[in-house]
Amino acid sequence: METNRNVCFSSFVVGASLLTVLAIGVSAAVAAEPTDSAPDKAFLLKEKPADAADVIAVRKDAKDRADVVVVGRIGGRTNPWIKGAAAFSIVDRSLTPCNEMPGDTCKTPWDYCCETDLPKATVLIMVHDADGKLVKRDARKLLGVKELDTVFIQGKAKRDKAGNVSIVASKIYVAPEKKDITQ
Repeated sequence: METNRNVCFSSFVVGASLLTVLAIGVSAAVAAEPTDSAPDKAFLLKEKPADAADVIAVRKDAKDRADVVVVGRIGGRTNPWIKGAAAFSIVDRSLTPCNEMPGDTCKTPWDYCCETDLPKATVLIMVHDADGKLVKRDARKLLGVKELDTVFIQGKAKRDKAGNVSIVASKIYVAPEKKDITQ
């Protein structure tokens, strides 16, 4: 019971940290929200980028403002989406969501509540337009994604003074739905 409380508290801390990073890193200028609901192909890659690094490696090795390609699964919180912005969290593929654990009946498996290493295995993704502004549109509509989708993100790493890493994304590849997506 105590372990579950610690895991839930860790999940809360990760969520609060991601929101803090977003609040600090978001420019005051935000791109206008498009009115259509189809995914915007301007942000989507047709092919999976080569040499993608997993989330844990990017958190460890990426330098501030370095070009990166990172791969992970959408999740890390009960609600991994940032309201009013094309921003969301992804989790390292080495972690197991609850729905892939035998006998687990979690209603929100994408929150990875059973994982103790979640804070070290999550990054915030913020989709920016060609002018460098955060896109003000729900990422699910902008990119046609959902919780637990595997995504490959091209962008720039953003490392704050506390060592937290977020990714300013320019292009995204959404992997076809499969349990085992390899590079």
